[in-house]
Amino acid sequence: MGKYRFNILCICCFLLSFVATASEVTDKSFTVVIDAGHGGNDPGAVGRRGREKNINLNVALKLGRLIEEQCGDTKVVYTRKKDVFVPLHRRADIANAAKADLFISIHTNSVASRNSRVSGTETYTLGLHRTEDNLEVAKKENSVILIEDDYKQRYAGFNPNSSESYIIFEFLQDKYMAQSVNFAQLVQKQFRQSARRIDKGVHQAGFLVLRETTMPSVLIELGYITNAAEEQYLLSDKGSSALAQSIYQAFLRYKQEHKTPAAGVGGDVPVSTVSEEEKEDSGIQTEQARKDGVEDRPVFKIQILTSDRILPAKSRLFKGLSPVGRYREKGLYKYTYGETVDYNQILRLKRTKVDAKFKDAFIIAFKNGEKMNVNQAIREFKRNR
Repeated sequence: MGKYRFNILCICCFLLSFVATASEVTDKSFTVVIDAGHGGNDPGAVGRRGREKNINLNVALKLGRLIEEQCGDTKVVYTRKKDVFVPLHRRADIANAAKADLFISIHTNSVASRNSRVSGTETYTLGLHRTEDNLEVAKKENSVILIEDDYKQRYAGFNPNSSESYIIFEFLQDKYMAQSVNFAQLVQKQFRQSARRIDKGVHQAGFLVLRETTMPSVLIELGYITNAAEEQYLLSDKGSSALAQSIYQAFLRYKQEHKTPAAGVGGDVPVSTVSEEEKEDSGIQTEQARKDGVEDRPVFKIQILTSDRILPAKSRLFKGLSPVGRYREKGLYKYTYGETVDYNQILRLKRTKVDAKFKDAFIIAFKNGEKMNVNQAIREFKRNR
């Protein structure tokens, strides 16, 4: 009997250990990568007293600690935790290898004069710059590649100081733009309301580090090191803590809104309701659906690109695909090609006509004018066959 009890006890201990181990693996349902810009022999912007690389790292570590201490379901990955140089492509590689749900790159801004009165925070997502100021910020942050030995080969001849090099960003189609803009807006709101900083808004520009990531990504400019008062704030414990706390609060809100993303084909597609205005704009109720009398069945489309403005019907960005549909979601215009109630047909269309032109294109679905989980739409399609 004693030996029997001993064996039972061993089995129970083993099972408890297995459950604990499994719990450790499955509890981390969200991964965030925190990127402290610059580092090592790359100081970034330099002020009278401080260096950007140190400000970035200080805020990044404080943000990471807040998440680690208060978000048990979140795994935090750092691109650097000390004063070392990490190439831009390596930072993106770290995020991609971690299969991150969110990438946060932290930087400090500057202008030519160290006596400048320019101040304020701003957050960037990947895209084509709309102003010369945004272009200059991108040039400054991308110039770090010049100290990498193989940058010409690594970045396919990209010259961070040449305006012509940034034309490529006009053709980039970021399927995570909506989520990126959403998080950027939350960050700026917290900077304004919680940290009481000047809000310089959310912008787009051609940042190499964001181009290489495969998840929602933002680049945050904490403030201007070339403004004496703002530099003092950035270097202070109070200032760096307030900025880290603001980003953390934005992160909590974002994670709550995106904690159950709907997995799409070729990328995550958030389930959202389309407004009446957006329904009218998108032409979601398709001619085929009306003819077939199947308005209550899912309609599949291929999303090819996202833009913050309406593009002309013959835009070169469509790469010859026609006709192209459009719908609005969270303030962004999303362009689609093809529409059918037959999932197999849309899949063939994607493989034969779209994939070669838009490698990040993915299938979405609508039902009765509302965007729906594409996996659920596929299941309905199979049931109705």
